[in-house]
This record gives sequence, C-alpha cells and structure tokens, in this order.
Amino acid sequence: MDVQDEINFNRIAEAIAFIKNNFKTQPRLTEVAENVNLSSFHFQRLFSEWAGTSPKRFLQYISISHAKQLLRNNQSLFQTALEVGLSGTSRLHDLFINIEGMTPGEYKNGGENLSINYSFSETRFGNILVASTLKGICHLAFYDDESVALSNLKSKFPRAQYQQTIDRLQQDALFIFNHDWTNIEQIKLHLKGTSFQLKVWETLLKIPLGSLTTYGTIAKQLQNPNASRAVGTAIGDNPVAFLIPCHRVIQSNGALGGYHWGIDRKTAMIGWEAAKIEIT
Repeated sequence: MDVQDEINFNRIAEAIAFIKNNFKTQPRLTEVAENVNLSSFHFQRLFSEWAGTSPKRFLQYISISHAKQLLRNNQSLFQTALEVGLSGTSRLHDLFINIEGMTPGEYKNGGENLSINYSFSETRFGNILVASTLKGICHLAFYDDESVALSNLKSKFPRAQYQQTIDRLQQDALFIFNHDWTNIEQIKLHLKGTSFQLKVWETLLKIPLGSLTTYGTIAKQLQNPNASRAVGTAIGDNPVAFLIPCHRVIQSNGALGGYHWGIDRKTAMIGWEAAKIEIT
C-alpha cells in the first residue's frame, strides 16, 4: 500500500467510525466529509471505492441493524424510529422497504400470518431444502446438515407456520434439475428483497442456459456500471439457489469467483449446463 492509499484507507476508516458513533443523529454527507477534511464530492467517490457502497447506504445499513435489534426486543415502531434518529414511522417504513423489501411491521411479526410448506430432496448437485408459500417458492438452499438448513429457513420467518410437506410448487421447481430450463416461466417465486436486489435477481433469470456473465456486465445492464460490488452482494443474498442462476456469474478475469453453496458445486453446475447445451 503506497502513501496515498494509506491516507485514503485511514480517512475511510475514520469516516466509518464517525457514522457508527453518530448514526442516531443521521449525519448528512457534508458533515461526514468535513470530519475527514474532504469535499462532499471527493468523499462520496472515495468512500464508494473503498467501502463498496455509498456513505448514505452505509448509514442506512447501520441504522436498520439497530432498528432490527429494537424491534426484536418488542420496541414500538414509533420509539424505534426515534431511537435511530428518524423523524417518525413513515421514515422507518421507507428505510425497511428500501433495505429489507418489507415493512418494519412485517419484520417485527416475523411472518406471523405466513404458512410455509417445506421438504427435503436429493438432486444431482446435492441435498436441498425447498420451501413455498401460496404465492410461490420462497427458499431453496443446498445443505450438508438437515437441522441447520431448517433452522436457517425458520430464522428468516420466525413466526410463520411450517408444514413439512411437498406441494405442486415445489414439484415444479424440482423438475428443473432434470429437465429443460425453459420451463422456468412455469415456476412461481415469492421473493422479498430490496428494489436493487430484485432487479439483480430478475437480471439473473435472463441468463440463458449454458451461458455465463460477469458482475460488471450485470451492473452495466442495470445502468449502474460502478455497482459491481453491490451486484455481488445482491447475488450472494439470493434466497433461491439454481432457479435464480447466480452460479452463472463469474469474475471479469474468467475466475469462477465465490458461491454461497460452495465453489465445487458451482463448477459442477456450469459444467453440467454446458454439456446439456452440447447434447441439444
């Protein structure tokens, strides 16, 4: 790390500490920038380069993390809003919709009125847990430990009603592991995420079978070419393995990159799909 890089690193570290210590006052960009002796424009660019997200977004992440803790402790929505420096419940609502894709009330009740069916199955790529609501598939994850997989699912909707049963929605989803990917339009998905996450996941669904793309390409398709890191984060948060084909995204240098369910599994998926194309 050269001298200028070290200076920039220290400035961003100082800015992150300032935001964490002062998030309850919801500091403006100019205030944080002045704290590290930079112009707002220069600070915005530098922070995004080093932290992989904008200062405003980082402040939102810190704020919502604290808000979640308060709501889990049965704090009221109004009091939670005040505790994180927001003027009222409407701003708390906007924060949760923007970051979590759900209202603070929905987060607080943990899917209390939601009925979820789930089942365990074997596929050519390993064991999976698939779950569905009346609207569609809400979760699909590979697993090594069945109890851990179920615990992870329930942590997302802690107050939902669960039934271990396979339904038609799950059967349609499992069909994809052995048959033509073009049947994907027959599968209904029930997803919750931020508007950005949903846009990324929608873009993933458009990647053809046997094809690969890069994080940077997806960012450009979303008309945000500097958002490669944010795209990578959204891909890592994909709640539905394989059906939303995040395994088809690789690094610009040709390296496979990471995969939430294991790089060996990603390699197998890419190879299987490539072979399927050659056969057809």
